[in-house]
Amino acid sequence: MIVETSSGPVRLAANLKWMFTEVPFAERFDAAAEAGFTAVEFASPYELAPAEVRRLLDDAGLTQILINTPAGAAGSATASGAAYVPGAEQEFRDGVLRALEYAAVLGAGVVHAMAGIAPSDADADAAFATYVSNISWAAAQARGTGVRVALEAINKRDQPGYGLASMETAAAVAQAVDPDVVGVLFDVYHAQVDRGNVIERFEQLQPTVVHVQIADNPGRGEPGTGEIAYERVLARIAQSGYPGWIGCEYAPVGGTREGLSWIERTLR
Repeated sequence: MIVETSSGPVRLAANLKWMFTEVPFAERFDAAAEAGFTAVEFASPYELAPAEVRRLLDDAGLTQILINTPAGAAGSATASGAAYVPGAEQEFRDGVLRALEYAAVLGAGVVHAMAGIAPSDADADAAFATYVSNISWAAAQARGTGVRVALEAINKRDQPGYGLASMETAAAVAQAVDPDVVGVLFDVYHAQVDRGNVIERFEQLQPTVVHVQIADNPGRGEPGTGEIAYERVLARIAQSGYPGWIGCEYAPVGGTREGLSWIERTLR
């Protein structure tokens, strides 16, 4: 869904983990298309074969924008990702290769390399060194494929102990590793919960941003249900010339279709 605004185009993608949950996952593709979306994202396509996800996309006329690297089993040390976990290097590498395989079939241009939670007994410097080494390896695998590796900092309220400290740290890692391949996933919700100042931080980080996601705070609902001034935030993102998609990674407060009225109120 591309919305033309006075500030420039805003390209919205539906997140099928969070939206259209009124219907089973396989039916969400058609639901998103019927609501006007032309692009989707979701964290984990791995429950289905790549060809099956590709068929669902094609049947609905949708483009896949982003997937995550695989998460570990629930309750495991890598349930939130493996990149920041010393000793899980092979699991991370296997996950990156699997993600790139899916990205190639689905046409996804961004893979979010999930950092994960560093073990409480891990040395902080060693965990960070593991992370940088893992991201460097992932960048080497992605180089030449057309896929960008995205790094996302998740706020510590929702994910206590999450390894990647901030979006600014993510940008520093991307610059050190390979800014042509690695960049920042700028999640407005996480930025607000982390320490706010969303517009200025986006403008500072914009050269490194490869993907944007949105939700309001508190509650993680659609824009307009919380404290974030999305009229101004999205206007400044559009004015910046950011060319990518904005993933609607929010939990609709009511029904998904009803909640889409925020687009008219905020952008048009």
